[in-house]
Amino acid sequence: QVQFVESGGGSVHFGGSLNLSCVVSGFDSTGILMRWYRQAPGKERELVAGVFDGGSTFYGPFAKGRFTASRPPNQNRLFLEMTSLKVDDTAEYICNAYEYRDYWGRGTQVTVSS
Repeated sequence: QVQFVESGGGSVHFGGSLNLSCVVSGFDSTGILMRWYRQAPGKERELVAGVFDGGSTFYGPFAKGRFTASRPPNQNRLFLEMTSLKVDDTAEYICNAYEYRDYWGRGTQVTVSS
């Protein structure tokens, strides 16, 4: 059974920083793709960042230059360092793992106030 433990969300002021963490268990392999998505109320879920098992990263356009995703080698753990946070970054941040199909965590709330 695939299980997620997400942490690190919270409330910060504009310009602040937060670090998110996701640990997923239940996979036999560490070769899965892991991603962060986010969803704000009334908006569609959107990709924040992803990391392949080899360490290659990719980002949504709003995340480039402000967010950094990372992943320890051979581990199904995913981190997201977020800096220069904006009010528009307020959303539920949801960890995703992909191996033949998508698996989703419950999410962790990030709230940025002006």
